[in-house]
Amino acid sequence: MTTAPAPHDTNVMPASEPKRVVVVSAGTGNPSSTRQLTDRIAQKSLLRLEAAGTAASSSVIELGPLAVDIARATVAGFPGEEVQAAIEQLAAADAIIAATPVYKAGISGLFKSFVDVLDNDLLVAKPVLLAATGGTARHALVIDDQMRPLFAYLRAFTLPTSVYAAPEDWGASELGDRIERAATELAVMLRAGIEEQIADSGWSSYQHQFAGNATRAEHTAADVDFDSPLMRLAAGGDGAPSERDAA
Repeated sequence: MTTAPAPHDTNVMPASEPKRVVVVSAGTGNPSSTRQLTDRIAQKSLLRLEAAGTAASSSVIELGPLAVDIARATVAGFPGEEVQAAIEQLAAADAIIAATPVYKAGISGLFKSFVDVLDNDLLVAKPVLLAATGGTARHALVIDDQMRPLFAYLRAFTLPTSVYAAPEDWGASELGDRIERAATELAVMLRAGIEEQIADSGWSSYQHQFAGNATRAEHTAADVDFDSPLMRLAAGGDGAPSERDAA
């Protein structure tokens, strides 16, 4: 007697796509200590996600080879093909590891120039792990003094723990401990779907660039919510909910 095949279960949820962690490294050396630091952070983050049962992959945007194109984009006001590809890579990211060398007590000009060409709403609610390298431990506060306000302006969700590495840190266990803590925070935030929970539910309440590069950007008039508070204010209203919203 043969057994009939079991009916197809239409309620089975499809496997989710692997989470995408994108590294932005402004290091210019070969090898670059900034890139070496981000490699360690990315590897540990993927291990934490794997241990939690979440598939993930990482990719890297090296800003050094894009330096001339970034400068052109800054002057021209629009990105070339390679810079545009990097922007789209960031738009599709589920989490970002952003790292810069510290020069003359400040973040790299290359790093800042790249951030300058990004849409203001590209990173809304994305988890971002901040990292930096420098020649002395005295520059460790550059992350909190300069990088954190920069990404706050972009409305990204910066993690509590950042990672700074001076030359004497590379052989110290404390650097590994800090990487472990930061990677754990990144994995937890990414698995929680912070971006989806915040941006998906409240996207219309943020100020946006029309036809921008953000994955939720409005590209046609049909995409625009003309009854959002911001649109009502732009049209000369008081921003109060309409009768439809109150119903």
